[in-house]
Order: sequence, then C-alpha cells, then structure tokens
Amino acid sequence: MYDKLEDLLIRYEDITAELSNPAVVEDQTRFRKLMKEQNDLLPIVTAYKEYKECKQAVEDSLAMLEEESDEEMRELAKEELNSSKARIEELEQELKILLLPKDPNDDKNVIVEIRAGAGGDEAALFAYEIYRMYVKYAERNRWKSELISVNENGIGGFKEVVFMISGQGAYSKLKYESGVHRVQRVPETESQGRIHTSTITVAIMPEAEEVDVELDMNDCKIDVFRASGNGGQCVNTTDSAVRLTHIPTGIVISCQDEKSQIKNKEKALKVLRAKLYELELEKKQSEEAAARRSQVGTGDRSEKIRTYNFPQGRVTDHRIKLTLHRLDDILGGDLDEVIDSLIAADQAAKLANMNEEA
Repeated sequence: MYDKLEDLLIRYEDITAELSNPAVVEDQTRFRKLMKEQNDLLPIVTAYKEYKECKQAVEDSLAMLEEESDEEMRELAKEELNSSKARIEELEQELKILLLPKDPNDDKNVIVEIRAGAGGDEAALFAYEIYRMYVKYAERNRWKSELISVNENGIGGFKEVVFMISGQGAYSKLKYESGVHRVQRVPETESQGRIHTSTITVAIMPEAEEVDVELDMNDCKIDVFRASGNGGQCVNTTDSAVRLTHIPTGIVISCQDEKSQIKNKEKALKVLRAKLYELELEKKQSEEAAARRSQVGTGDRSEKIRTYNFPQGRVTDHRIKLTLHRLDDILGGDLDEVIDSLIAADQAAKLANMNEEA
C-alpha cells in the first residue's frame, strides 16, 4: 500500500509541475484532464502527507523519551506519542478507503425514474412525495433538477416520473437509492383507519455520454404527437411531444415537457442512452458476481430497500438495518444520515472483501 501511495505522491507532484507549464495551459483539453486528475489525487496526497508527518512525530517523541531527563518534557513527549499513534491508526483506515477502486460513474449526473407500484392512487401519491424528496435533496447539495417526463394520476400523484439531477458527485450519492421503497400509512380515503402498504420503484441511472453508448439512430423509431395533461400555452397545441422506440431492446421513451419538439427529442435520447448504459452495467455486474455481492445494494429494482412508516414516524433501510425516527426531515430532503451510512457500509464491505482476497 505504501509503495502505491509514494507513486501517487510523485504523480501528484509531476502534475503540479506540468500545470505550471505555459504550453500545457494553452492546451485546454490536456489542462482540464490534468486538473481533474490532480483534484482526484488531492484527498489521498493530503492524508498521506499527514500520515508521514505523524510517523515522524512518533520517531521524534521516542527519541526525546530516550534523551530527555526532565519529567515535564517527558510527559509532553508521551502525549505527543500517544496522539500521533492514534492519528496514524485513523489515517491508515482513511487511506485504505481512499485507495478503494473508484466507480467511474461517481462524478456523473443521474437520471431518476420513479414508478408507482402496488397500492393504486396511494402509491402514485407516494411517488410524488419521493420525487419531491430527491428534488429537495438536490437543492441541499446545490445540484440542479430537471423534469423530463411525468404521467400524473389526476389527484396530485405520479404514476411515473423521470427527471435528471445534475451536479458534482450526484451518482456517487444517489446510486444507493435504486430499488423498492415501501410506505405504510392510513390513506385519507380510509374510513376505518387501517394502515395500508404501498410501494414504488426507483431507478437511478448515470447519465451516459455519446462515447459511453453506441446508439445507431437507424435502430430508433421516432413518433411525434400532441402533448396531453398539464402544460403551457404551446405544449398542448402543437405536435411537440416525442415518443422514441429503441427497436432492438423494445425500450420506449416519451417526452412532452418542453414546447420544442427538438428539446423533447434531446431529453428522450438522454434517457434512452442512460437505459442502454444501465443494461451494459447490469451485464458487467452479473459477470462480476463476487464484486456485486460485496456491495450494498446499488441497482436491483426488485430489492425492497426502505420502509417509510408514517404512524411511527420512522424510516428503516433494510440493507444496513438502519432505523431513524425522522420521517418528516427525510421526506424534506435531509437524506445525509441515510446516504452517509450506506456509503460507510459499502466501503466496509469492500474493505472486508479486499482483505479476504489478500
């Protein structure tokens, strides 16, 4: 591990030197690439430099204890020794986590697809609440959310909604949200006061660039039609809505949110690329079954991942056995504690798997 850290430190210093070269600054493509690599290495280099400083502090403290006869100075040396040893243990764990293989999609924007499942109108209402939860979470992280398509049920719920969240590290945080979300509560239409259970499915897909997916437009059938439902003055009066069918896979994307047919087509293509990319990822993950099992659930739509219990005001994530009695806060977008716990559990599982392989 330490040989690798030394190599990364040298690479970081080489990049820093390169970035001061006027010829590199003029080549904006190379400059941006080096800046990204430098930013990726910075947390590792910072932790490793502190680790080396603590190791040196331990050596200095031990030398002082051997040479120093003054009791007060010896006490100071012992305090420094204990403090440095404790910090070294923390840094060793941090460095192991920082050296874990990085998911290449972590920095990508995400396309989120929420569908109402069992429960009829109640499931659709819950789908809207979960949509709003993610939009508010995006706002807390200063990310941008953009609606792509929505199919409403007429009473304020969503049968299906597709939207994009754009921002640094969006996928790294939200990738753990894919799966079945379950709600337990008394619907407003329930006269007997009985608790009903409804479900929705959430799919989190990294936005795919053109270089990620080879999309042959000859494989696509494009239909245009007049938008229906809620819309602005032009949305429902022109043939601006787009239905995109990918013939080889049978995937159908409809988009009618924009007034412009061209913009709707662009949005539909973004969703299609993301879905095709997700299919490739699923294929790769099934081929790497052992690695998949070492992770906290990050993609299986059939997996029941979380329950939102309204009578008890609690949210339970079943993958990591985490229960929080902060339902209102979480539905208001305060997802940090849940997501941070999922990330920590995923890292711990990967470290354990790495140790087993070693």
